[in-house]
Amino acid sequence: MSRRVAAVVLALVAATGLLASPAGSTEVRAAAPSLQIVSDARYVVQPEAHRVQVTLDIVFKNRLSDTKTQRFYYDHALLAVLPGASAPKFTWSGSGSPKAKVSKATAAATILRLDFGARLYSGKSAKYRLVFDIVDKGGAAGRQVRVGDSVASFPVWAYASDSTPGSTVEVVFPADFAVTVASGSIPPATTAADGTVVLQTGSLKTPLTFYAYLVADRPGTLSDSVVQTTVGGKTVDLTISAFVDDAAWGTRVGDLASRALPVLADRIGLAWPRPDGLDFRETVGRSSGGYAGLFDPATGKIDVAYDATDEVVLHEAAHSWFNGALLADRWATEAFASYYARVAAPELKVAVAKTGDAETISADLKAARIPLNAWGALGAEDRPTEDYGYAASLILAKAIGERVGDDGLKAVWADAATRTGAYQPPATAGGVPETVDGPPDWRSLLDLLDEHAPSSLDDVWRTWVARDDDLALLDARRVARERYDAVVAAAGDWQVPRTLRDAMRAWRFDDADRLMTAAETLLAQRTEIAAGAAAAGLALPDTLRASFEEPDGFATATVEARAELEAIAQYDAAVAARPTHAPDVFEEIGLWGTSPAADLVAARTRFASGDLDAATTSAANAASAWTNAGDIGRGRAVSVGVLLFAALVALVLAGVWYRGRRRARHGTMTAGDVGA
Repeated sequence: MSRRVAAVVLALVAATGLLASPAGSTEVRAAAPSLQIVSDARYVVQPEAHRVQVTLDIVFKNRLSDTKTQRFYYDHALLAVLPGASAPKFTWSGSGSPKAKVSKATAAATILRLDFGARLYSGKSAKYRLVFDIVDKGGAAGRQVRVGDSVASFPVWAYASDSTPGSTVEVVFPADFAVTVASGSIPPATTAADGTVVLQTGSLKTPLTFYAYLVADRPGTLSDSVVQTTVGGKTVDLTISAFVDDAAWGTRVGDLASRALPVLADRIGLAWPRPDGLDFRETVGRSSGGYAGLFDPATGKIDVAYDATDEVVLHEAAHSWFNGALLADRWATEAFASYYARVAAPELKVAVAKTGDAETISADLKAARIPLNAWGALGAEDRPTEDYGYAASLILAKAIGERVGDDGLKAVWADAATRTGAYQPPATAGGVPETVDGPPDWRSLLDLLDEHAPSSLDDVWRTWVARDDDLALLDARRVARERYDAVVAAAGDWQVPRTLRDAMRAWRFDDADRLMTAAETLLAQRTEIAAGAAAAGLALPDTLRASFEEPDGFATATVEARAELEAIAQYDAAVAARPTHAPDVFEEIGLWGTSPAADLVAARTRFASGDLDAATTSAANAASAWTNAGDIGRGRAVSVGVLLFAALVALVLAGVWYRGRRRARHGTMTAGDVGA
């Protein structure tokens, strides 16, 4: 949270001589000062006395001119000095007794009446010394003047009359103080021969425009104390390290932090996220980079400026949850640390600044407006951009909270803490939640919020978060989500595969579109398959649904759908081929050795079991048997006839041959036959 240093607003009256009318004159003078003031101001910081002693060596000059009948002189002047100035002492080296007293005291300035030791006549000059104290009276941590052994902070003015150059300012700190110019401008500090730290201006051309607010600290012993609190049943130790001379800071911060952490945990809805406790350490703004608070998530150390408000303490305490581990983007962690500080404040009776609405952004901050996605890392931006980032992120968080609600935000933080991504399958699907790597960034945070919001926060993202280059991505997301919702609705109780959900979660919308095209094709085929199976009297297997839900990008499902369609088509063809009349003799012969009816039954059984190749083969066998039975029968009959004819011819030829042999044996005689 950007550190705010209260600045004194210099009115025209401040630090200028408020002059009484010169004696003997009733004239109204021109704007140029008739009593000219030039001063050398020296501020000496006195920690042991809890004050800054201011010494002004002043030269007064009466610039009036006497006339023949009138003589002009001044016997006193009014001078505006720092608010809270006390114990004024007014001296000079001349005769008489100069005096100084407080004429009027306001929040803007203290008006001193300076009575001169002698009249200051026309054209004359006089040197005086004015000494007064700026005292640290204690009180609020962010008080304007604070002077102690550890910290000194106070405003610095120069003193002169209007339109009068020449005044100077010198500020002296004890040795070892490190000085920061928190507001305004003054040359850098130098170290004097005696070790004191000195800041010094030269001659100022326009002294009344000079202003600086200085904050200084020096190494000192911190006083440590430990307080305990209970967060969700877990005891948490809080180490409070305060400046040794600022016990009030330690008491205030320790009490507030111990009460705040349980309230924050309840409002956020998460358990204590750290393995150990926290260490709150009092600092000045310089040690925390100019911020009122700075949280180190690695060590649990929190630097809190000595003058930080209670709201800053709550903001830093909320960083125990929102620190880059729960949400990835800086603007998101700052947004919800601020948001929950505001949410917890009423119960803790902590006053908060009147910011957090678009109307509270000043014109200067609007001029520094950036998309929150363009907000750089801590320390990378100039102060106006930083201030705008904090203001805008709180406004955004409030808008999100109003849209999503307390319970919705708790659900989002629970998902973020467990790395549960958006686009989860319904709880009825069972199984463990699908997780993602790392905390959600601006994209996945929007997805998670939309899961729990009554309407999308796309419009809020476009207003506060998105850079120009991000708008096209948001456009693609809007189209992809509409199509995704339609695909999920069409799928019914079938779950789209994780591959598609992962593409949506990663905002890879080209991949998601390709997968949704495949899903739409498969769902259309599912309808075609269901209709075809119903018409054929087939029981659908579960294999298409199982393959549709596999995380392989529908590759298996595509093959499965084609196979089911082919099996149904083959079954229908077999049914169409079944004869509607009694088979003739040739068909009877053709069906010898086949059982097409049994094949058809087998095809139906195998289809229902998901054995599509076997179902297709069985149906094809049945169709082929019935379709080709007549031709096969006739072929077989011809083959039998040919065989019979061949057999008959063979028998005839055999008979002829046999008879021939017999005649040959009985019709031919040789010499050897005589007397046989």
